[in-house]
Amino acid sequence: MSENFNRRQTVTKKAVHGRGAVVAQNTLAAEVGARALAAGGNAIDAAVTTAMSIGCLEPWMSGIGGVGYMAVWIAKERKAYIVDYGAKSAHKLDMKNYVLAGGKAMGDLFGWPPVIGDNNIKGYHSIAVPGQVDGMATALKRFGTFSWKQVVDPAIELAERGLSADWYATLMIATGASALNQYDTSRATYLPGGFPPVIDWEGNAPRVVLGNLAATLKRLRDAGPRDYYEGEIARKLVADLGAGGSAISLGDLANYHARIVEPVEFQANGATVHTVPWLTAGPTMKRAFELMGDRTLGSGAPDAKAFLAVAESLHTAYEERLRDMGDAHTPSCTTHFNVVDAEGNMVALTQTLLSLFGSRVMLPQTGIMMNNGIMWFDPEQNKPNSLGPDKRPLCNICATVVSKNGEGWFAIGASGGRRIAPAVAQLIMMQTDRGMDVETAFHTPRIDVSGTGPIRADWNLPADVRAAIAAKFPVVDVANAVYPLNFANPSCIRRDPMTGLVTGMNEIMSPWAGGAAV
Repeated sequence: MSENFNRRQTVTKKAVHGRGAVVAQNTLAAEVGARALAAGGNAIDAAVTTAMSIGCLEPWMSGIGGVGYMAVWIAKERKAYIVDYGAKSAHKLDMKNYVLAGGKAMGDLFGWPPVIGDNNIKGYHSIAVPGQVDGMATALKRFGTFSWKQVVDPAIELAERGLSADWYATLMIATGASALNQYDTSRATYLPGGFPPVIDWEGNAPRVVLGNLAATLKRLRDAGPRDYYEGEIARKLVADLGAGGSAISLGDLANYHARIVEPVEFQANGATVHTVPWLTAGPTMKRAFELMGDRTLGSGAPDAKAFLAVAESLHTAYEERLRDMGDAHTPSCTTHFNVVDAEGNMVALTQTLLSLFGSRVMLPQTGIMMNNGIMWFDPEQNKPNSLGPDKRPLCNICATVVSKNGEGWFAIGASGGRRIAPAVAQLIMMQTDRGMDVETAFHTPRIDVSGTGPIRADWNLPADVRAAIAAKFPVVDVANAVYPLNFANPSCIRRDPMTGLVTGMNEIMSPWAGGAAV
């Protein structure tokens, strides 16, 4: 898309409104979640239903071979919780499979030192123990009202129907084609005849059958979620993983359990932000708000002073993150969605396979696309976040709920790797510090300050804003294009505590993103 074309077009997106709502990077997935709300489910029921289904609709982003985090606001308790189902390396992971190749990572000056064969990035050695299924089961058992069967059935229906390969699906598959072509089941599924599926001249989108995923989901529904970790599904997973050289064992799966933990919390102009803890982007975002202080307060769209405060604070916060915590710089493919129900319960959920199509490996017996969670570790030893056996890596997830006066106010998060925290921080700031409504905030240009390289500024920002930032930092003006999304892919649902009405909004440039309200 040329610069002139981008400057000629204006893209807008309407918010959704209702008593409850789901907003997701795939509108069909949001509709699945909204049906759960309409059937009497709460926000957690709808979120788990959406999470189990969305991997069948955008399988390059997430699925039951992935990992993630969920932020939950429970209205009756007036309390937030975090469900942690993040990646973990195998207990017997062998560092001999991750020998440094020397030099710098190709195409990414600030990436990890390259590994021979890219074993940490793609293929069987890149796979971490997946937490998605146990994370959903843990959240449902603690906070939900639906049965396990109720939340899995919609995913089975979607898997049986197959992925509709429209232009955007074709774009995603074509982007990952080179790596998918290296693995038999992935190639057979996504590159029939050696090429990505394309819409025919009559506008008919082909259906991509997702291997044996539908049968696996049926088994998961009938045998229960722990079958993934201790039963027939687990045995099939380990057999396929072992055949490809992965160190993940039956013991690794059996010992994996998602955790419900306390959030990181901080104040933002009278609101309380509850976000993910530990080795996520939550502490980095908290640090950025501490550094911003009251410099972002005002009314309406942030001015040059406010944006400069954002730039300085995120720049410092990321310097500290990279120095003290480590970070993964390889681009990632993640999905995020939010749910709010009529009672005021809220969920912000981020789940991922990490890279586009994760490890690029679809396991033949189960049809599960596996994550490449090992990519999140630094392969160089004696560093923050160094790769090793039985460890959890640093990640960029920033699922967040915000409360005010003891009431849930909004749920927010994003996909987009290192660009997640800057996007979420700015959209929170616009609502808490500048008094902006959610639809206006999402149409307001942003900057990206994610720790490496120059600050990226949306070229639709006012000239004085760009000039103020450029006076202190290197800046490059870029478009907020469809692909890649230069300012992450955020979404948010906000609840009016006086009326109970909710408003849901997605990134305006994300073509599949949308919402459904009840």
